[in-house]
Amino acid sequence: MMYNRLLTTILLIGLHLAAISQVHLTRNGTIRFFSETPLENIEAVNRQVMSALNTETGEFVFRLPMRSFAFDKALMQEHFNDNFVESHTYPNAMFQGQILDIESIDFSSTGEFNVVVQGELTIKDVTKTIRETGVLNIHEDHIRAQSVFIVEPGAYNIRIPTRYARNIAGEIEVSVDVVLRPQ
Repeated sequence: MMYNRLLTTILLIGLHLAAISQVHLTRNGTIRFFSETPLENIEAVNRQVMSALNTETGEFVFRLPMRSFAFDKALMQEHFNDNFVESHTYPNAMFQGQILDIESIDFSSTGEFNVVVQGELTIKDVTKTIRETGVLNIHEDHIRAQSVFIVEPGAYNIRIPTRYARNIAGEIEVSVDVVLRPQ
């Protein structure tokens, strides 16, 4: 049910964005997360991030399949999917938001722009409003968007079993790197 709602939302946003000429897309963006504790560092990478940016309105969306996070150790990946994010029940995470002050960015010339993005981040069954900083690098044929921010697993109903609590940080660093091309 949740998957169908997310898919419907993505399709509706995609159709809305496609109707406007200033849409940039990717289907293979990267989101990386990093957990550092004295016992162990954990890193995972997801290279199947779908993202769209409307350069006229600032509307910015991401959708990522949770099962696509790759870990160094297969057992970590299994625990992540089965015990923590329950990807069989909540297969995707999603961000739907807006680049604030979009009119101050000149998309017609190359350059680097610091931005603030605000919107709704949904992980598992929890949606929270977030406001984060990032950088847009404008090139002739693409836009590269990058950001690093912190997510607290407990805020998104990600329960860490007691036996793993010392191995997983209470704050996870999330890095976003997407290269968006005009459609």
